[in-house]
Amino acid sequence: MVDAWMIDVPGERVLVRELGPADEGPLLTLFEECEDWFVAATGLPSGPGDVQSLFYALPEGADPDDKVLLVLERDGVVAGVVDAVRNHPDRGAVAVGLFLLAPWARGRGLGRALATSLLARAEGTSVVTVTVPPGWLPGERFLRRFGFTLDTDTPAQSAGAGRRPGPRDGRLRRAILRPAEG
Repeated sequence: MVDAWMIDVPGERVLVRELGPADEGPLLTLFEECEDWFVAATGLPSGPGDVQSLFYALPEGADPDDKVLLVLERDGVVAGVVDAVRNHPDRGAVAVGLFLLAPWARGRGLGRALATSLLARAEGTSVVTVTVPPGWLPGERFLRRFGFTLDTDTPAQSAGAGRRPGPRDGRLRRAILRPAEG
């Protein structure tokens, strides 16, 4: 179990904690607010199944006990969500499936503070992989500034059972960070 912790963002009270059942409503709101990202990633706006799929979607070969779901709260309001799997695809690796901030929370340093905090807590992590929709410039810029190396487009996993596939599903750019080198 991951405990809750505060992250330092000047002028803000920001809490990172495990996602819980009471977060379903706030996450539906967050996903609706993040329509720009969902359209870039899938070609469709978010649907209710996207929230439910957070709880059970895993990459092939991953251990369900290694799944970590976190929410980022700014002044008591859910401002973001992180879905990651430890020890995937290899021991010591972390695969980030979703790192999403509400549009009103972007550009404030929250993403950088969250990523820095997560890396500091992930002692022994040899590699972090994340995917970004091709052409999602805010995500690509964030990843480059943070030290990730972006690969070319890679095939994505099929849409989760909780939602219909969109016209853009199936294409993602993979980004890699090796913390020991950064």
